[in-house]
Amino acid sequence: MSDYHSQTGSIPIGREEAALDPGLRKFMLGVYVKMALGLIWSAGLAFAVGTIPQITYAVLTPPVVYIVQWGPVAILLGSNFFMRNASPMASGILYWTVVTLMGLGLGFWVAVAAQATSVSTVGGQTLTVTFATMAKAFLITAGAFGALSLFGYTTKRNLSGLHSMVIMSAWGLFAIGLLSFFFRSEMFELILQAATLVLFSVLVATQTNQLRESYYYLANDQRGQAVMTNFGALNLYIAFVAIFQTLLSFMSRD
Repeated sequence: MSDYHSQTGSIPIGREEAALDPGLRKFMLGVYVKMALGLIWSAGLAFAVGTIPQITYAVLTPPVVYIVQWGPVAILLGSNFFMRNASPMASGILYWTVVTLMGLGLGFWVAVAAQATSVSTVGGQTLTVTFATMAKAFLITAGAFGALSLFGYTTKRNLSGLHSMVIMSAWGLFAIGLLSFFFRSEMFELILQAATLVLFSVLVATQTNQLRESYYYLANDQRGQAVMTNFGALNLYIAFVAIFQTLLSFMSRD
């Protein structure tokens, strides 16, 4: 996950009704629209990868599949070191690059559903994915996302400290997840999936909250707002996809 740095604290006195601020609503709408466009683009790419044999073969076989699988991680890690003062263009390119790679990766689930086959996870779980299960997982994810984001938007508390902790924990969870390639345990995999579900659910609330808090310190900075929009949409997009894939795995177990 990417993060941005801004001078944030609690909402200044006299802004208790921050959630009703029209400028804030417009800014947050811009974030959600960008995220929604990313999800739509990802869905289109996933459908193409999963249903067109030539594209399926080109994307889901080596060496391209390795780029699709590990590219987002490498790009996000690099952005944390080389984009400390990102421009709107650079952060926008980062957003769409990660969204495109992750969208291509989601094509795996579509391919499994289209071919009506079962797959085995690294931990030994057998998954049978169908389009009906994908639709249910998406609807549940969307509902949970909406509720969590609403909480982060309306609470008067500043969750910035928790947000930074969640970002670091997410990277730690990823590092621990790599152990599943060496310790092939179904129980270990289930624990990681449960932790992923909890962690990224919290990320939705804290990211929304940080966007709200940060807005007032960059209210007259169009450049800063543009960068916040890109990074905020990216983190929310990643959280949405992580929750969706985790729920899909749980719901597809045989």
